[in-house]
Amino acid sequence: MTVVLIALAALVAISIAWRLISQRRSLPCPPWLGRMVELNNPLARSNSAEFIVNSLSLTPGMKVLDAGCGPGRVAIPLARAVGPTGTVVAADLQQGMLDRVSEKARAAGLRNVSTVRTGLGEGALGDNAFDRAVVCAVLGELPNRASALDKLVKCLKPEGLLAIAELIFDPHFQSRPSIRALARGAGLVERGFYGNRLAYLLVFERAK
Repeated sequence: MTVVLIALAALVAISIAWRLISQRRSLPCPPWLGRMVELNNPLARSNSAEFIVNSLSLTPGMKVLDAGCGPGRVAIPLARAVGPTGTVVAADLQQGMLDRVSEKARAAGLRNVSTVRTGLGEGALGDNAFDRAVVCAVLGELPNRASALDKLVKCLKPEGLLAIAELIFDPHFQSRPSIRALARGAGLVERGFYGNRLAYLLVFERAK
């Protein structure tokens, strides 16, 4: 219990400092903070990797995008869920994060994980390519969230699902109303909400 409290206190302190710096410029999570990002917060069950994966109705053989994947907290469980006939594409702007994902996939014996170095919304992931997509605490880092989400939606197949997770400890935290407004503008239909105003998961569907 003491270790958990210390970890939470450290997370709060880092979050405050990060938020102050981020008011002046966009600041993605650096690779050296990857292990902190991977911690499951007991106060944010809806943001756990297991919960996110279970919310997507995954089946073997699906192709899934983890956009802004970080160190692979969600990408690796996703790869296990879609099985050897499925594919997970882990995309991130920072090569250090992608290297972590590749290392973890090798250690887990997973051969269905590939990495792409790209920013969310740069259009490098193709259209109608994915059955599912995940965005965890990433949208707030982007200068043009609406444009980025539009391009992300185009990556999904019609009726594909997109899960967006947000957590108050993230310095780029986005409120539910702001995410819902962006989603409506991108033509998404809300299919599920889990959590609360401080930590939540929204699941959307791309229209046919």
